Amino acid sequence: MIKPQFNKREVLVFHHFQRKGYSVFASLGREVIISVLSVATLSAAKAESISDETWRVDSTKTPAREVTLDDVCVMGSRAPLTVSQAARMVTVLSREDIAQAPVQSINDLLKMAVGIDVRQRGPLGSQTDISIRGGTQEQITVLLNGINICDPQTAHNTFDLPCDLSDIVRVEVLEGPAGRIYGTSSLVGAINIVTTSHNKGTEIYAEGGSYGYGRIGGRMSMGNNSISSSYTRSDGYSRSKSGRLNTDFSGSKAFYQGNYDDEQVRLSWHVGIADKGWGSGTFYATPRWQADEQYEHTTKIYSALQGENKRGFVHFMPALYWNQNRDRYEGYRGQPDIMKYNYNRCDVYGLKLNSYFDWTLGRTAFGAELRNEDLVSGNLGEPLFNTHHIAGTDRDYTLGVNRTNISAHLEHNLLLRRFTLSAGFVAAKSTWSSMNMTIYPGVDISYVAWENPSLHKLKLFASYNTSLRPPSFTEMYYKLQGYAADPHLKPEEMQAIEVGANYQSDIFQAKFTAYHHHGKDMIDWVMDTRQGEQAQWQSVNHTKINSYGIEANATLDLRHLLKLETHQSTLDISYNYIEQDKDLERGIVSQYALEYLRHKLVARLQTDVWRQLSMGLSCRWQDRVGSYTNFSDEICDYRPYALVDARVQWEAPRYTLYVEANNLLDNRSYVDFGNVQQPGLWLIGGVKIQLLQ
Repeated sequence: MIKPQFNKREVLVFHHFQRKGYSVFASLGREVIISVLSVATLSAAKAESISDETWRVDSTKTPAREVTLDDVCVMGSRAPLTVSQAARMVTVLSREDIAQAPVQSINDLLKMAVGIDVRQRGPLGSQTDISIRGGTQEQITVLLNGINICDPQTAHNTFDLPCDLSDIVRVEVLEGPAGRIYGTSSLVGAINIVTTSHNKGTEIYAEGGSYGYGRIGGRMSMGNNSISSSYTRSDGYSRSKSGRLNTDFSGSKAFYQGNYDDEQVRLSWHVGIADKGWGSGTFYATPRWQADEQYEHTTKIYSALQGENKRGFVHFMPALYWNQNRDRYEGYRGQPDIMKYNYNRCDVYGLKLNSYFDWTLGRTAFGAELRNEDLVSGNLGEPLFNTHHIAGTDRDYTLGVNRTNISAHLEHNLLLRRFTLSAGFVAAKSTWSSMNMTIYPGVDISYVAWENPSLHKLKLFASYNTSLRPPSFTEMYYKLQGYAADPHLKPEEMQAIEVGANYQSDIFQAKFTAYHHHGKDMIDWVMDTRQGEQAQWQSVNHTKINSYGIEANATLDLRHLLKLETHQSTLDISYNYIEQDKDLERGIVSQYALEYLRHKLVARLQTDVWRQLSMGLSCRWQDRVGSYTNFSDEICDYRPYALVDARVQWEAPRYTLYVEANNLLDNRSYVDFGNVQQPGLWLIGGVKIQLLQ
């Protein structure tokens, strides 16, 4: 539970988190004074960007000991600010949230964040579309240690991460347009996955469960370096009409990271690979094309080198990165004679610089980024002058697209005792678009309206931000099996206003946010079902879409309230409501943009049961707007549904035993994507062993 503290205590310095230049929302250019991560429930790990609440140490290891986070820096803006200064709101999911939640992937973890829409095609992270505040999966920026890892070909496979859950320190979520902070693509928000190389020792784990599921892996740290790897597989939960498995999956990943730190500079780097194949069942099927044995295989490589100077008037934080995404899509699994496989390779090269300096009137940040996106493909793009051979096949990449995105930013932060004003802009230009260099401004304001010695605190905040997103290469060029893309799509643009309040005390915390998003030229795939057998999905720009939403969260510390003799016992309830004013004409079906969660309610209880035995119970209820056409050509509305997950865990000093149940009530009738069957009850048991400390 993240909880405030009444009395001032000695600040502990955890050197492993000092001056992390790679963290987007935390600790750029300042010394991080923090001992451990939160032992909070998932949704309770909210922050007032991030928050100046107190994070409680795991009392099984450090009894009755708490640490104050007054000097932690965050990056809800271009310039690093302490938590008491920052104006932008950020949600933080900690290492303990991951350990206690009944999840095997970051995809599943994000289901518990109320502002995030997680639309699952395959289970346990095999394929999931993730969006924020009624947007689409293409409209968010996903970062690994502050490096943009979005695939410009398609966002369907963005969360094929090379790092394991044991590598991740926290997941940071920024809701709302973030063009001023991240440039293009961050139309409705950003998700940053932060890893660490400082977990000393060696850990191995193994787990197994329903439908032939199994996962093994391990992690080893050596000084300032660490390496992890894992292998996962499952037979899947369904079969095709011919009786063959069609939702099976298997994959491996490996991740290396390290850093160098002295009095002058700090360097950090990571290299990772994720290789995975999965049966795609009816993932992309249409009423005209009811294929139920689709298959996809992806290989992703991620690398980055980042640095920061520790001395001098101006702090420079450069980064150099290269990401490669390869995928093979089989419309008919193992049958290229019926439909040729689709091959794509996308290389992304980037160079960016963020800098800041302090002066009499506050803190000013400036910088720029150059990002080149190069796709070669068998079915996407324009004809290539020089073809490229597809390794392992007798075919060539004959099509391709190349574009360079250029951006520059400037921001100033006015910092007073109770008041913070962050204002700035990003200027962006893409070689693909005919648009001139365009400026997207933003401003964030926060004010501490009430604060007393017992740390009861009320903070008010407001913001206005803008952003843009160029279309993905798939949205521009995909033209197979009932899909017809438009290569002349315009970039999407977004303006958003947000206001809210955050209250915290030693027992109770609450946050309320209201927001309005105004989208222009929003991109979606739509189908005119009135065309009958000639109907197909077409990528289009909607004229305008207005979204109105509210988000509320309340967290209760039951241990303090009821004076329980436990290490922790917390109850967290969150709710999000969205309304959009853009309706489709009769007979027009939307695939993404207008299929949003109108209601999402998440409740989570985390408590110690007995000695080292703990239990986590979570429930989410959601109601989606929109409809889909089933394989009988009937238009079906999405219906509300509820799912319950649970985890029971025994934690000893050198090992952890756990049992998880996903979809505990065995709900098999819910639909997350039209015509995609979902799994019922999924049981998992596992063990983690610490070999070396």
